[in-house]
Amino acid sequence: MPAGSASVTAPDRRALLIYDGDCRFCDYWVRYWQLLTGEQISYRPFQQVAAQHPQIAPADFEHAIQYLGADGQRAAGAEASFLILSHAPGKGIWLWLYRTLPGFAPLSEWAYRIAAAHRGGAYRISLWLWGRNHRPPQYTLTAFLFLRLFGLIYLCAFVSFAVQAQGLIGSHGILPVADLVSTLNHSAGAERFRQLPMVFWLNSSDRALDAVCWGGAVLALLLVCNVLPRLCLPLLFLLYLSLLNAGQEFMTYQWDVFLLEAGFLALVMTFARTTGVWLLRWLLFRFLFMSGMVKLLSGDANWWNLSALAYHFVTQPLPTPLAWYAAQLPAALLRVATGCMLVIELLLPLLIFAPRRLRFAAAWGILLLQTCILLTGNYNWFNLQTMLLCLLLFDDAALRRILPARLGRWPGSDAPRTPSRAGRVALGVLAMLLVVCSLTQMAERFGTQPPAAAERLLAWVEPLHVVSGYGLFAVMTTERDEIVIEGSSDGISWSAYEFRYKPGDLGRRPPWNIPHQPRLDWQMWFAALEDPRRLRWFWRFLQKILENDPVVMGLLQSNPFPHQPPTYVRALFYAYTYSQPQQKAQGLWWQRRLLGSYTPVVQLQRADTAQ
Repeated sequence: MPAGSASVTAPDRRALLIYDGDCRFCDYWVRYWQLLTGEQISYRPFQQVAAQHPQIAPADFEHAIQYLGADGQRAAGAEASFLILSHAPGKGIWLWLYRTLPGFAPLSEWAYRIAAAHRGGAYRISLWLWGRNHRPPQYTLTAFLFLRLFGLIYLCAFVSFAVQAQGLIGSHGILPVADLVSTLNHSAGAERFRQLPMVFWLNSSDRALDAVCWGGAVLALLLVCNVLPRLCLPLLFLLYLSLLNAGQEFMTYQWDVFLLEAGFLALVMTFARTTGVWLLRWLLFRFLFMSGMVKLLSGDANWWNLSALAYHFVTQPLPTPLAWYAAQLPAALLRVATGCMLVIELLLPLLIFAPRRLRFAAAWGILLLQTCILLTGNYNWFNLQTMLLCLLLFDDAALRRILPARLGRWPGSDAPRTPSRAGRVALGVLAMLLVVCSLTQMAERFGTQPPAAAERLLAWVEPLHVVSGYGLFAVMTTERDEIVIEGSSDGISWSAYEFRYKPGDLGRRPPWNIPHQPRLDWQMWFAALEDPRRLRWFWRFLQKILENDPVVMGLLQSNPFPHQPPTYVRALFYAYTYSQPQQKAQGLWWQRRLLGSYTPVVQLQRADTAQ
């Protein structure tokens, strides 16, 4: 219970907390507070010091903890708890809420009285939620491992794009970045630098493109080796942001902005570890929770009646070989799996901000979901990055219980220097702005009109992609339509171009390509859902096929015209489904049915003019 001020001063000029020494619940939390506050506060049981403070009634000692400040301030109950926390770095927010947020103080005192009246139960709940040896969480090992493994994620992303960059956006590629730069130089003026920040404004040559891709790979390796992480991380962010903006239609995926936002927050973590950890947890929450919410908000009946997974394993962009087997599971089991997935996406993210052991439970549930997705679908490094973010739901003590002792001692001195007061204020303001921007995006997704100032702030930071919106598979695709491109020299005999990863040949087993992201194959999946007349890149692709351009042809599995380009090219539309078990036994993974033409037969001249 809050108490008024009294002219009482602790004898040793430190703040004093007086508690019930016979209460296991009190003793549990006092030990934790002592570790938080160090020598700033003296802790004494009232059984030892009550006689020294006659101004406090004996019943008050029994009902609530008593805080006596060095300045003569006295408080009890929840207010005393928050005053104690205010002496610990980063915990002053609770006292601020108590004193400024309407309704927070009476609610806090009510909760305190409930706990004080049921101390035995509160003690057992504390043990269950936080463990017997509850200590302030440390994230030295957690942050160290996260940054090293995150360097591997960056490495996968840069190398994956590097091996296909020339065919996609090189000077001989489908959508040359040099053309984009030239066009915007004449049409967008100085605004282009803000709307599309990238290094290619300085140089958009093929050499510059390779330098960005492979330079990013080298920086990622340096991050893995813990070499100058505060230098590597901003450079990695800048280079990948450049690829994102230069990649045009080939870099429009959520995992690209997911990587960028995580990369920016990883940089924050190198300056303020705890702040970075919480911001990355907030990112994980938004990614998962909104992935679940968009499914419900879309109104798609396949999510509401739990039939979505009956289609997903067949219709997802690039299935793995195990997806064929998953699609054969009984319909009832697939419905249960769909329901479990929605529970994991909608409810478990709430536990990210819960006490320690509930947070661990959330991590294991999310890891289970991501593992199932990874086994049945090729989503490059997307699931790997999500699983890596789950690492931040554990603290050092939890990790040291499962890691080898040698690894647990590895990063003993890997601690960032404490920022100056100005630095802490700047990082706090940055964190607040990022949270405001992300809440604004979520509000817009829910159909709520956010404040105009928040919208302006979001519009200003959006080109940097330090905050992004998420939400996967809002509407379930129920049929798999595939585009098969064929070439001919005479218009009579046609030969198909085989892609490296997307379905084509009925007898070819779906390949594994994790953590690689084959962007042309993915674009072909999306193209099957769209009107080809609106796809400039697709007509450019057909033109490159008619030219037999070796750079673009290198993106494909096979070229049926290796020596002389075809005279004609056409794109056919097929409905693909998995083969039946008896067909699978004969070596067929797919069966298909011709739907018609996706594009008419084109020649080089017509492909040029169709763009």
